[in-house]
Amino acid sequence: MTTIAKLEPVDVRKLWTHEERGFSVWLAANLETLADQLGLTLQNPVREKEVGRFSLDLQAETNGGVQVIIENQLDATNHDHLGKVLTYLSNLEAKIAIWIAGEVREEHAEAIRWLNEFTPADMAFYLVKLEAFRINGSDPAPHFSVVAGPTEIGRGVGQQKKDLAEREVLRLQFWEQLLERAKRKGVSWHEQRAPSKDSWLSAGAGVRSGVSLSYLIWIEKESGVELYIDTGDKDENKKIFDGLRAKQQSMEHAFGASLSWERMDDKRASRLRYVMDGGGLTDAKDRWPEIQDKMIDAMDRLAKAVKSHF
Repeated sequence: MTTIAKLEPVDVRKLWTHEERGFSVWLAANLETLADQLGLTLQNPVREKEVGRFSLDLQAETNGGVQVIIENQLDATNHDHLGKVLTYLSNLEAKIAIWIAGEVREEHAEAIRWLNEFTPADMAFYLVKLEAFRINGSDPAPHFSVVAGPTEIGRGVGQQKKDLAEREVLRLQFWEQLLERAKRKGVSWHEQRAPSKDSWLSAGAGVRSGVSLSYLIWIEKESGVELYIDTGDKDENKKIFDGLRAKQQSMEHAFGASLSWERMDDKRASRLRYVMDGGGLTDAKDRWPEIQDKMIDAMDRLAKAVKSHF
């Protein structure tokens, strides 16, 4: 019968009583143990690399010459060592940071995940937990496990977040410019509104609660205006919509163009919408003034048509 032994954990602080003179010395001589776990090739370790008044535990490089910083601690992760990782990385112009700790706090693991999401694709951050085990009284053996590191999914999520953040900045700029142009033109329906990060900018239509006028901007190709009806009561919303729909010909004549009448029976709200081609938020930034002028003109005509037919 095969005998199966039991792994016995060993306190790494007893295995290496001193981080700098113990663990760092061992790691420099056994760098492949860590490298294999990370799927990297690490070579040419340099201990206690001076960085101004500070000292990096280990500096190494990949077989492609990419600089790597390794910061060690035998206890739990803390803000001090996170700061050191960033300081050494930037001052030595390294691309890979490896932070090794005996205990990992989730807050610091999340910080490493965030860095992997939002830093350039040629950079990588690893948070590695250090443990040691023995079997049936054998010599202790170290074990490295990656708690947080770069992943394709993480990079993709990070890029999506950056794209979203960039779009939000563009929307703020777009609405700020539109509101200023509307003010100069004397179109005051949204004068009390502040620029928004959303793809719409709404204000009350001035006819009753729950009926609003909205500017719309899509990422590409289109912009528009709409009357949005949502009093909180589906039956009331449909009643208001149907009342306006009965005056469709007169309303569209007053507006000066056909409208998209969207009762949306499966939704609580209803709306009237006018969509314009000619560019959106990101594909026509050089034409923003032209797009905004058309939106302001359409909004003024829609508001007046609604108020005269409500």
